[in-house]
Formats: sequence, C-alpha cells, structure tokens
Amino acid sequence: MDTALNFNDIIKKSVIQSSFLGNFSIFDIVSVIFVSLVVSLFMFFIYKKTYGGNVYSHRFNTSLVLMALITSVIIMTISSNLVLSLGMVGALSIVRFRTAVKEPLDIVFMFWAIAIGITTGAKLYALSAISSLLIGLVLVVLLRYKNTNNVFLLIVHYISSAHENVISELNKTDYKLKSKTISHGLIELTLEIKLVGIGTEFLDEIAEIDGVSNVSLVNYNGEFAQ
Repeated sequence: MDTALNFNDIIKKSVIQSSFLGNFSIFDIVSVIFVSLVVSLFMFFIYKKTYGGNVYSHRFNTSLVLMALITSVIIMTISSNLVLSLGMVGALSIVRFRTAVKEPLDIVFMFWAIAIGITTGAKLYALSAISSLLIGLVLVVLLRYKNTNNVFLLIVHYISSAHENVISELNKTDYKLKSKTISHGLIELTLEIKLVGIGTEFLDEIAEIDGVSNVSLVNYNGEFAQ
C-alpha cells in the first residue's frame, strides 16, 4: 500500500492542523510590536535628521512607523496560519498605491519600513536591529558627505556687451554651464558652481559690472529641468 502523501493531502493536513487563532502567545505579540516600534522610531529619527527636500512632512514620517508596525502584524498572520495567509495574499493583491513620491529617498525609507516589519514579524530581532543600525549609519555618512560639496546655482542676467567681463569673473570660480538664454540682446546664464573654501564676495564683483542687471545664488539640490 502506497502511504506517500500527494500535494492535495499535504494542503488538507495543513489546513486541518492550523489554528485560526494562530500559535502566538500574548508575550510574542507584544514583543514583536515593541521591537518593531523601537526600530521604526530609530528610522523616524534618521529620516527627520537626513531629510533634504523642500518641506519636511511629519505625517509621511509617522506613516513610515505605522507601515513597519502593520507589516509586522501581517507577517505574524501569514507565518502562523495557512488559511489566513492565503486570504491575506488575496486581499493585498487588490490594493493599488497611486501616490506620487517626489523625493527619491522616500522610496528607500518605505522599503526600509517594510523590511523592519518583515524581520520583526518573523522574530528576527537581531537582524532587524543590526541591519537598521547599519542602514542609518550609511545614510548619515553618505548624505553628510554630499552636503560638504556646497553646490549652488548661479543665475546672472546681463546685456550682450558685458559678456566678456562676466565670463572673466566667472573663470575665477569652479562652474559648469547648465543653460544659456539669449533674448533681444539680453543674456541669462544658469551655472552650477562649487563654493568649497570660496566666499560670496565674487557676487558683488559680478553685480558691479556694467550691463549686469541681476545676480542670484540659490541652493542646488541636484534637480534641474533640462
């Protein structure tokens, strides 16, 4: 007599033996939520300190913490009950997110929040804590290194007769041409300029050139419409 179980028998046995209440104790549930909260609050702090966009969103940062907590609950549900895990997969498959993410690093933090929820929900507490600590350290180091470049956008408006004098002053700096617009004898230059160890006195010298009508220096975040 063949006693080997086929695939259908394995599924039936798993369903019968599974508990609809799961196999987690109250201590397990509290510990998972607590660890997920602590690690996600560390991510909350890193996001707030390293945010480099125009307007910081406290609501988005808070949603990252809640995303980690909710993901940990989902992982506990999936890992404890076969029937509920199949229903959870079906329910999540109909969810669609259409919110546009303007800051590229926000996507990184969203995946980080999900990773925290997955690892803590699976009770891999050491993996969740150590990996989050290393990720936060890498983010702080890389973003702080970027901020030391002191890159700005220099916008100069002048008439065509002052072009040679303007270029002569600009050659004293480290710049890269981003755009040049000429309209009825008026020229607009947009330059990417680095001010490492250089003051802003050169702006006064450019503004004093005959024919220069306006000089603007603005912070450059790496995004420029070509």
